Amino acid sequence: MKKYWSYNLKYLLILLSIWFLVSFGAGILWVEELNKIRLGGFKLGFWFAQQGSIYVFVVLIFIYVRLMNRLDKKFNVDEN
Repeated sequence: MKKYWSYNLKYLLILLSIWFLVSFGAGILWVEELNKIRLGGFKLGFWFAQQGSIYVFVVLIFIYVRLMNRLDKKFNVDEN
């Protein structure tokens, strides 16, 4: 069970790091460089700050669910 939780924490750290880079990095740190690119008429930095990080977060939730379902099956702790 200790190995199960180490995998779980590894997944969490990777996915939360991606979310941090997208929300903080793309929305705040690299906004000037990203604003040179336009997406649907809006500057890309603005788009990430307003909507992009939310979309990425929702996608990361689905990725986490898939990873955890696989991990549960691997360790025979799935609900089925």
